[in-house]
Amino acid sequence: MTTTSRTLGDWFSEFNRQAFRLETLDDYGQSGGVGAYHAFLAGEEQPDDFKTADWINSVADATRAGKRMYRVHVLSRPLTDYLRFELAWGYHRNMAAGEEFFILDTTDRENPVPKAPDFWLFDDETVAEMIYDGNGKYLRPEFLSGSRIAQFKSYRDVAMANSVPFTQWWAEHGK
Repeated sequence: MTTTSRTLGDWFSEFNRQAFRLETLDDYGQSGGVGAYHAFLAGEEQPDDFKTADWINSVADATRAGKRMYRVHVLSRPLTDYLRFELAWGYHRNMAAGEEFFILDTTDRENPVPKAPDFWLFDDETVAEMIYDGNGKYLRPEFLSGSRIAQFKSYRDVAMANSVPFTQWWAEHGK
C-alpha cells in the first residue's frame, strides 16, 4: 500500500489526462445512490438528487476540460437487479456528462481478467484499488503506485481489448 495525502475526491479533480475504472462486482447497492436504487426497484421515477448528483458535475467538468473518464464493467447475464439499475439509470446519466462505458460480458466465455479487483487508474500513474465488504458496501480506497502500476495497466488493457461499447451491448442485451 502506498500512502498519499490526496483523497480519492482529490484525484477526480486533479488528474490530467484520463481516469479509468474497472468494475467487477454485481452489486454496489450499499455504496451510494441507495435511494435511487430503491426507486428503480419500485418502478418510480429517478429522484432529482440522483439526476443532479455531485458526481455528474465532476464528470462534466473533467470532460469539458478535455480529460477522458471511462470504465469497463465485467459482468455476466442474467443481470442482477443492481446491474439493471446501474446500467439503465447510472450509465445513461453519466454518459450524458461525458463518461464512456464499455462492457466485458463473460456470459459465454472465460473472464480474461479473473483476478483483477475494482480500481481507478489515474493518468497511468496512480491506482486507487476500491475496497468493498462482502455485500458490496464501499469501505475505502487503497492507493498504489510504483511497480504495481504495470499490473493494473495490464488489467485495463486486457479489459478494454475484450469489451464492447456500452451502447452496442445495451442495444443487444438491455431492457
